[in-house]
Amino acid sequence: MRVHILDDWFDTLRGLPCFEKLEAHDVTVWTDHQPDPTALAERVQEAEALVLFRERTKIGAELLSKTPMLKLVSQRSVYPHIDVDACTANNVLLCSNMHSDTPSYAAAEHTLALILASFRQIPQQSTSIKAGGWQSGVGRTLRGRTLGLYGYGRIAQAVAGYAKAIGMKVQWWSSDEGRARAAAAGEKVAASREAFFATSDVVSLHVRLKPATRGIITATDLAAMQPRALFVNTSRSGLVEQGALEAEIAQDRIYAAVDVFDKEPVTDTVHPLLTHPNVLATPHIGYVTEDEFDLQFSDIFDQINAYAAGQPIHMINPEIWT
Repeated sequence: MRVHILDDWFDTLRGLPCFEKLEAHDVTVWTDHQPDPTALAERVQEAEALVLFRERTKIGAELLSKTPMLKLVSQRSVYPHIDVDACTANNVLLCSNMHSDTPSYAAAEHTLALILASFRQIPQQSTSIKAGGWQSGVGRTLRGRTLGLYGYGRIAQAVAGYAKAIGMKVQWWSSDEGRARAAAAGEKVAASREAFFATSDVVSLHVRLKPATRGIITATDLAAMQPRALFVNTSRSGLVEQGALEAEIAQDRIYAAVDVFDKEPVTDTVHPLLTHPNVLATPHIGYVTEDEFDLQFSDIFDQINAYAAGQPIHMINPEIWT
């Protein structure tokens, strides 16, 4: 098949073991981002399969109507960036593995890194010494503090293990079903949503973005956090009520560490989450490690080979195939 891989910004995949799975195909790798559907359609006119890097590129009706050779879109995990109805209307099969056996340890590790860096002021201290200064402030110890994890999933459970290893207390909030699973596992569940936000020194969000969870973290939730508490989001920006975090940060009351934004890549250098001293921001690198890529794209390339063999897997709109 003619396979086009989009948005491999550092041309990473060709150097990973999983890339050998595509040796039977004609592969084109694009190392820049093309947001315009018309220009992107011109690039991939000959593509029979598109491979996506998570949500870096939107796949909508305009693009699909201009790529008549396209038969397959292959990716991993959730797909809020893909118009599934448009895929179906254009006879394009969407395949995405929604049930990985392992959590993203890379994302869990990055969450811990953001918490540690925020509490110990690592970016500020590093900037100071590189500029010829010395200590630029006084950090805080995490041992004995309470980490509130919102969402009882595999990544959050990995984060909980790391937090407990450094002596943090952990409490949970989630859906009714998630809280029940946490309680059944012997974990501490907060007495109420309000108590969860009010008694956590750190709140870390670990929920999949879908219509039911969009805006699930509200301005009221953030306002309930105690002064100097840290809000961490390595999941998706859309999980937070639009503008709520920016408004709360502007009051200089809480801190934030964010790896995700409403629009990515971020090109607005005066974005309040990039410029406010209470915010530690990273460019959506929670899952960006060689090890995680090899794990994720091994799944995706299996989908390509299964389709080429006439036995597609992980079908989201199977009516196209049947």
